[in-house]
Parts: sequence; C-alpha cells; structure tokens
Amino acid sequence: MNRVADRVKHVGILASTALLPKSLRISARFKLLSNFQIAKARRADVVIIVHPKGGGTWLRVMVSRLYQMKYNLPPRRVVKTDEFHNRNPSLPRFLVTNGHYSYEGTLEKSLQSQQWEKEFGQKKVVLFSRHPCDIAVSWYLQYTKRTKPYKRELIAHELKHPIRRKNISMWEFVMHPELGLPALIAYFNTWERLLEKLDNKLIIRYEDLRAKPSETLKRLMSFIGESCTDDAIEEAVKFASFDNMRELEKSNYFSNSGLTLRNPNDPDTYKVRRGKVGGYKDYFTEEQVTQMEDMVRARLSPTFGY
Repeated sequence: MNRVADRVKHVGILASTALLPKSLRISARFKLLSNFQIAKARRADVVIIVHPKGGGTWLRVMVSRLYQMKYNLPPRRVVKTDEFHNRNPSLPRFLVTNGHYSYEGTLEKSLQSQQWEKEFGQKKVVLFSRHPCDIAVSWYLQYTKRTKPYKRELIAHELKHPIRRKNISMWEFVMHPELGLPALIAYFNTWERLLEKLDNKLIIRYEDLRAKPSETLKRLMSFIGESCTDDAIEEAVKFASFDNMRELEKSNYFSNSGLTLRNPNDPDTYKVRRGKVGGYKDYFTEEQVTQMEDMVRARLSPTFGY
C-alpha cells in the first residue's frame, strides 16, 4: 500500500492555502493543521511533548540514530511522526510536538476536555523538560530568527499582547506573558497536571540527559519499548554530541527542513546553538537573573527540580 508521508501532507496544506487572504489563510491553516495534528495523535504510539528549544532536536537525533542502526533505516532523516513506521510497520509511530502553540495546542485542549483521556489514554507520553530560563533565551532567538513564517503567523495571531519580533529585546521577550518565562512556567505546570490523568507517561529532563546521557537515553528507550545494547546507546550519544551535530548542521546533513542551516554567518540562527546548562546567566545582569530565578522558584512545580 502506498503511504503519503506526513511531511508531504503538511506541505500540501500550506501550499493549498498560500494564496488566500491573510485572515482566511490563518483560519484555514489553523483548522486543517489542528485536524491533522489530532489525526497524527490518534494513530501515534509514542507522543513526545517538548517546548521549542527545549532540546527536542538533540533527543530526536539520538532516538533516530538508534532505530537507524538497529533497523537499517535512512541515516539522514530525523523522526518526528511516521518516518520510520512507513519504512518498517513494526516500528512505532511517533508524534513530537510542543502541544501548546497554535494548532499544536489542540492536544493540550483535548486533554483538558478529557477527550485525550478517552481516546489516547493508552499511548506512551513523554514530557521532556528543560530549565525555563534556558529555554527562554533560546526561544527568543528561535522565534525572532528561525521560526518558519507560517508558524510565526499562526502563533502571533493568537497573542493578546502582540510583539514586533525585529524590535523586541531579549529581556522584553523573556518577560512577555504569552511567550516568555511566565508562559514557560505555566506550560510545564499544565503538562505535568495533564499527564497525571495518563497511565503511561514519563518525564525526563534535559539536564539529566546532559549529565548522564547513556543512562537517561536507555531509560527513555526502555519506556518506549525498545531494547538497545550499551554499544548502540554509546554510539547514539556520540553521534548526537554538540560538536558533531554542529558540523552536521553546517553540511546540511539532515534531510528534515526544520534542521537546515539558515545563516552560516550568524551563530544565533543555528538550530544547534549552545546547549549549555545555565547558559541564560550569560545574557542578563545579576538583578535580572535573580528576578528570573525567583519567578521559577515561586511558580514552577517542584516536580521538575529547578
């Protein structure tokens, strides 16, 4: 049976709505992409919730490398939905999503309405967390320099406090109630609460994956239901090292459009940028860092350990 890949369907939605007037384009894309998101969630075996710039690319590269080595899959494709299942139907279907912004927020809303609990309760759901202060900095650079225009248009349409991305400072963005640190804290608190309804869930932290990559990756693969040798785990970790991923990005190794190099002369436009734990402290004054950290301590669930 011929299968049309999800990435092709996604491009088809964007292409078929491209010439519509802005208001109609936004409405049509939101509806079509929301329905598509739910369809992918319904058939997915594993759902990974990760905020933009939360380390999701790094995680996906390691998971993809393990499947590629074990099942002889194409090496340049990084899994996001059906890429590997279409090659080998015995493999799980994934859905990697932020589960919050624009059409991807359909999942968050469906679980809040208990629709997910009824329809998706038996799926394996992973929440990948990272310190909100670190995400806030990288998310600012992603949103202002890398986010695709169609996605930024959809996100911006829902903002009650609009921003001018070319003029907004990093600090203004970090303090923004819908995109910055306050929103990031609410994001993790919401998903922690929603996951309480599900039986098959796992929370893993970016910081643990940095500190103990092999152990944390092995725990994730075991949760997914895939057994991997220690040698394979070590190879996946090595392949996804910061230095190697930066070189792979420079050479446009990956075939995913979201991983292509945008501007080789601007390090802040790289998908693989720094990966530093606690790197947010390099961008702000001591007073600003204190304000950010106090907000996290006061508002974020202690489950995450930040």
